[in-house]
Amino acid sequence: MRSPLRAAATLAAVAALVSGCASADDWSRPHAAPTPVGALGPGFTDPAATPTPEATVTPRPGSWNGVHPPEGYRVVLLTAGDDRPTRALVKAVRDWAEEEDVDLRTMTADDPTRYVAAVREAVDMGPDLVVGAGNDLVDPLAAVTPSHLDQQFLVVGAELAEPTENVTAADWSGASFRGEGLGMSSTYDPASFTAARCGAAVRAGVAAVLNGLTGIVVWLDDAV
Repeated sequence: MRSPLRAAATLAAVAALVSGCASADDWSRPHAAPTPVGALGPGFTDPAATPTPEATVTPRPGSWNGVHPPEGYRVVLLTAGDDRPTRALVKAVRDWAEEEDVDLRTMTADDPTRYVAAVREAVDMGPDLVVGAGNDLVDPLAAVTPSHLDQQFLVVGAELAEPTENVTAADWSGASFRGEGLGMSSTYDPASFTAARCGAAVRAGVAAVLNGLTGIVVWLDDAV
Protein backbone atom coordinates (compact mmCIF):
# COMPACT_ATOMS: atom_id res chain seq x y z
CA MET A 1 0.00 0.00 0.00
CA ARG A 2 1.41 3.40 -0.99
CA SER A 3 2.31 5.55 1.99
CA PRO A 4 0.75 9.05 2.30
CA LEU A 5 4.24 10.54 2.11
CA ARG A 6 5.03 8.75 -1.16
CA ALA A 7 1.64 9.66 -2.62
CA ALA A 8 2.27 13.31 -1.80
CA ALA A 9 5.70 13.13 -3.40
CA THR A 10 4.20 11.62 -6.56
CA LEU A 11 1.62 14.37 -6.81
CA ALA A 12 4.33 16.98 -6.34
CA ALA A 13 6.40 15.43 -9.13
CA VAL A 14 3.44 15.49 -11.52
CA ALA A 15 2.71 19.11 -10.62
CA ALA A 16 6.31 20.04 -11.31
CA LEU A 17 6.25 18.30 -14.69
CA VAL A 18 3.42 20.34 -16.18
CA SER A 19 3.74 24.10 -15.97
CA GLY A 20 3.10 27.33 -17.80
CA CYS A 21 -0.69 27.27 -18.03
CA ALA A 22 -1.99 30.59 -19.35
CA SER A 23 -5.45 30.23 -17.80
CA ALA A 24 -7.48 28.25 -15.31
CA ASP A 25 -8.98 26.14 -18.10
CA ASP A 26 -8.49 22.48 -17.23
CA TRP A 27 -8.91 21.48 -20.90
CA SER A 28 -11.75 19.12 -20.00
CA ARG A 29 -14.48 21.34 -21.49
CA PRO A 30 -15.65 21.02 -25.11
CA HIS A 31 -13.30 22.82 -27.45
CA ALA A 32 -13.90 23.82 -31.06
CA ALA A 33 -11.39 22.84 -33.71
CA PRO A 34 -8.89 25.69 -34.02
CA THR A 35 -9.00 27.97 -37.03
CA PRO A 36 -6.37 30.56 -37.87
CA VAL A 37 -6.79 34.26 -37.27
CA GLY A 38 -5.47 36.04 -40.35
CA ALA A 39 -4.08 34.57 -43.54
CA LEU A 40 -0.83 33.39 -45.03
CA GLY A 41 0.95 35.93 -47.17
CA PRO A 42 2.03 35.43 -50.77
CA GLY A 43 4.86 32.98 -51.21
CA PHE A 44 4.27 30.72 -48.25
CA THR A 45 3.52 27.92 -50.70
CA ASP A 46 2.90 27.68 -54.41
CA PRO A 47 -0.85 28.41 -54.79
CA ALA A 48 -0.96 26.21 -57.87
CA ALA A 49 0.39 23.13 -56.10
CA THR A 50 -0.74 22.07 -52.63
CA PRO A 51 2.24 20.40 -50.92
CA THR A 52 1.91 16.65 -50.51
CA PRO A 53 2.82 14.79 -47.31
CA GLU A 54 6.59 14.66 -46.68
CA ALA A 55 7.11 17.54 -49.12
CA THR A 56 9.46 20.39 -48.27
CA VAL A 57 8.29 23.96 -48.74
CA THR A 58 10.48 27.05 -48.59
CA PRO A 59 8.21 29.97 -47.68
CA ARG A 60 8.97 33.55 -48.48
CA PRO A 61 10.39 35.23 -45.35
CA GLY A 62 7.63 36.75 -43.24
CA SER A 63 4.81 35.18 -45.25
CA TRP A 64 3.57 33.58 -42.03
CA ASN A 65 3.46 36.78 -39.98
CA GLY A 66 -0.23 37.45 -40.64
CA VAL A 67 -1.35 34.16 -39.09
CA HIS A 68 -2.22 33.96 -35.41
CA PRO A 69 -3.71 31.21 -33.25
CA PRO A 70 -7.32 31.58 -32.12
CA GLU A 71 -8.29 32.49 -28.58
CA GLY A 72 -7.87 29.54 -26.21
CA TYR A 73 -5.38 27.68 -28.44
CA ARG A 74 -4.05 24.79 -26.38
CA VAL A 75 -0.41 23.81 -26.77
CA VAL A 76 1.82 21.34 -24.95
CA LEU A 77 5.53 22.06 -25.27
CA LEU A 78 7.38 18.77 -24.82
CA THR A 79 11.10 19.24 -24.39
CA ALA A 80 14.14 17.10 -23.61
CA GLY A 81 17.77 18.10 -23.24
CA ASP A 82 19.57 21.10 -21.81
CA ASP A 83 21.87 21.98 -24.70
CA ARG A 84 21.93 25.54 -25.98
CA PRO A 85 19.91 24.85 -29.18
CA THR A 86 17.13 23.19 -27.19
CA ARG A 87 17.05 26.05 -24.69
CA ALA A 88 16.79 28.51 -27.57
CA LEU A 89 13.85 26.60 -29.05
CA VAL A 90 12.07 26.39 -25.71
CA LYS A 91 12.45 30.13 -25.18
CA ALA A 92 11.11 30.80 -28.67
CA VAL A 93 7.99 28.71 -28.01
CA ARG A 94 7.39 30.38 -24.66
CA ASP A 95 7.90 33.87 -26.09
CA TRP A 96 5.48 33.12 -28.93
CA ALA A 97 2.90 31.72 -26.52
CA GLU A 98 3.11 34.79 -24.32
CA GLU A 99 2.84 37.19 -27.25
CA GLU A 100 -0.13 35.31 -28.72
CA ASP A 101 -1.84 34.59 -25.37
CA VAL A 102 -1.69 30.86 -26.04
CA ASP A 103 -2.69 28.39 -23.31
CA LEU A 104 0.73 26.75 -23.02
CA ARG A 105 1.74 23.88 -20.77
CA THR A 106 5.31 22.61 -20.65
CA MET A 107 6.42 19.04 -20.08
CA THR A 108 10.12 18.41 -19.49
CA ALA A 109 11.17 14.83 -20.19
CA ASP A 110 14.36 14.12 -18.25
CA ASP A 111 14.34 10.31 -18.20
CA PRO A 112 15.38 8.77 -21.54
CA THR A 113 13.62 5.51 -20.64
CA ARG A 114 10.32 7.43 -20.49
CA TYR A 115 10.55 9.63 -23.57
CA VAL A 116 7.93 7.57 -25.42
CA ALA A 117 5.68 7.65 -22.37
CA ALA A 118 6.13 11.42 -22.16
CA VAL A 119 4.92 11.84 -25.75
CA ARG A 120 1.84 9.76 -24.95
CA GLU A 121 1.20 11.80 -21.80
CA ALA A 122 1.37 15.00 -23.82
CA VAL A 123 -1.26 13.63 -26.22
CA ASP A 124 -3.46 12.51 -23.33
CA MET A 125 -3.63 16.10 -22.09
CA GLY A 126 -5.81 16.90 -25.10
CA PRO A 127 -4.01 19.86 -26.68
CA ASP A 128 -4.63 21.35 -30.09
CA LEU A 129 -0.92 21.01 -30.78
CA VAL A 130 2.07 19.22 -29.30
CA VAL A 131 5.35 21.03 -29.99
CA GLY A 132 8.53 18.96 -29.68
CA ALA A 133 11.84 20.68 -28.92
CA GLY A 134 15.08 18.73 -28.56
CA ASN A 135 16.78 16.15 -30.75
CA ASP A 136 16.30 13.46 -28.10
CA LEU A 137 12.57 13.48 -28.82
CA VAL A 138 12.79 12.79 -32.56
CA ASP A 139 12.79 9.00 -32.35
CA PRO A 140 10.15 8.85 -29.55
CA LEU A 141 7.90 11.10 -31.64
CA ALA A 142 8.44 8.85 -34.66
CA ALA A 143 7.35 5.88 -32.55
CA VAL A 144 4.17 7.47 -31.18
CA THR A 145 2.79 9.86 -33.79
CA PRO A 146 1.53 7.25 -36.31
CA SER A 147 -0.83 5.92 -33.62
CA HIS A 148 -2.37 9.34 -32.96
CA LEU A 149 -3.31 10.69 -36.37
CA ASP A 150 -6.01 12.93 -34.88
CA GLN A 151 -3.37 14.83 -32.88
CA GLN A 152 -1.29 17.54 -34.55
CA PHE A 153 2.45 17.72 -33.81
CA LEU A 154 5.05 20.34 -34.66
CA VAL A 155 8.76 19.59 -34.43
CA VAL A 156 10.96 22.69 -34.32
CA GLY A 157 14.65 22.61 -35.17
CA ALA A 158 14.57 18.97 -36.31
CA GLU A 159 12.36 16.64 -38.36
CA LEU A 160 11.20 13.04 -38.54
CA ALA A 161 12.70 10.84 -41.23
CA GLU A 162 9.26 9.55 -42.32
CA PRO A 163 6.56 11.80 -40.86
CA THR A 164 2.90 10.93 -40.94
CA GLU A 165 0.33 13.48 -42.06
CA ASN A 166 -0.09 14.85 -38.53
CA VAL A 167 3.60 15.76 -38.03
CA THR A 168 4.90 19.06 -39.36
CA ALA A 169 8.50 20.23 -38.99
CA ALA A 170 10.10 23.66 -39.14
CA ASP A 171 13.76 23.16 -39.92
CA TRP A 172 16.85 24.57 -41.62
CA SER A 173 20.30 23.40 -42.75
CA GLY A 174 21.99 24.08 -39.43
CA ALA A 175 19.41 21.95 -37.62
CA SER A 176 17.99 19.06 -39.71
CA PHE A 177 18.50 16.21 -37.21
CA ARG A 178 16.31 13.28 -38.36
CA GLY A 179 16.95 10.48 -35.87
CA GLU A 180 16.51 6.78 -36.72
CA GLY A 181 20.23 6.15 -36.52
CA LEU A 182 20.98 8.55 -39.35
CA GLY A 183 23.40 10.51 -37.21
CA MET A 184 23.88 14.24 -37.06
CA SER A 185 23.71 16.12 -40.34
CA SER A 186 27.07 17.32 -41.65
CA THR A 187 25.57 20.81 -41.81
CA TYR A 188 24.46 20.82 -38.16
CA ASP A 189 25.48 24.08 -36.53
CA PRO A 190 24.44 24.94 -32.95
CA ALA A 191 25.19 28.60 -33.68
CA SER A 192 22.36 28.61 -36.24
CA PHE A 193 19.79 28.35 -33.44
CA THR A 194 19.48 32.09 -33.09
CA ALA A 195 16.53 33.74 -31.38
CA ALA A 196 15.33 35.11 -34.71
CA ARG A 197 15.51 31.77 -36.52
CA CYS A 198 13.94 29.79 -33.69
CA GLY A 199 11.16 32.34 -33.44
CA ALA A 200 10.55 32.12 -37.18
CA ALA A 201 10.45 28.33 -36.97
CA VAL A 202 7.74 28.42 -34.31
CA ARG A 203 5.58 30.98 -36.11
CA ALA A 204 5.98 29.46 -39.58
CA GLY A 205 5.36 25.95 -38.28
CA VAL A 206 2.22 26.92 -36.36
CA ALA A 207 0.96 28.91 -39.36
CA ALA A 208 1.32 25.80 -41.53
CA VAL A 209 -0.53 23.62 -39.02
CA LEU A 210 -3.38 26.11 -38.56
CA ASN A 211 -3.83 26.27 -42.34
CA GLY A 212 -3.96 22.50 -42.77
CA LEU A 213 -0.52 22.28 -44.40
CA THR A 214 0.60 19.34 -42.29
CA GLY A 215 2.93 16.41 -42.70
CA ILE A 216 5.44 18.67 -44.44
CA VAL A 217 8.80 20.26 -43.70
CA VAL A 218 8.84 24.05 -43.60
CA TRP A 219 12.38 24.88 -44.66
CA LEU A 220 13.74 28.14 -43.27
CA ASP A 221 17.24 28.65 -44.64
CA ASP A 222 16.21 32.00 -46.10
CA ALA A 223 13.80 32.98 -43.32
CA VAL A 224 16.06 35.41 -41.49
